[in-house]
Amino acid sequence: MKARIPNQPAGGGNMMKRIQEMQENMQTLQQELAVAEYNATSGGGAVDVTINGSHEIKSIKIKPEVVDPEDVEMLEDMLLAALNEAVRKADETAEREMGKITGGINIPGLNGMF
Repeated sequence: MKARIPNQPAGGGNMMKRIQEMQENMQTLQQELAVAEYNATSGGGAVDVTINGSHEIKSIKIKPEVVDPEDVEMLEDMLLAALNEAVRKADETAEREMGKITGGINIPGLNGMF
């Protein structure tokens, strides 16, 4: 038995073309965002962290003067603050750039994708 393709309303093909273009643009953007790098610092620049859009840590730089064996917790806190800020920047950029493609439309399945 053959499947019947319903008649498309006038302009329906144009809509499908726009959806396909949006999907292609989103795939390209996802690839670009995955390799983009985001930097954040904490402790007045004592800790510097760089991650990529896939949330992989690319580098961590720590100024020697903040390494105090008597206060490891402070260094841990600075690392956490810088890492969380870098992740936040990556996520905000991904959300903003995807919003440009989707026109702010909430598309199921995209939330939490980045």
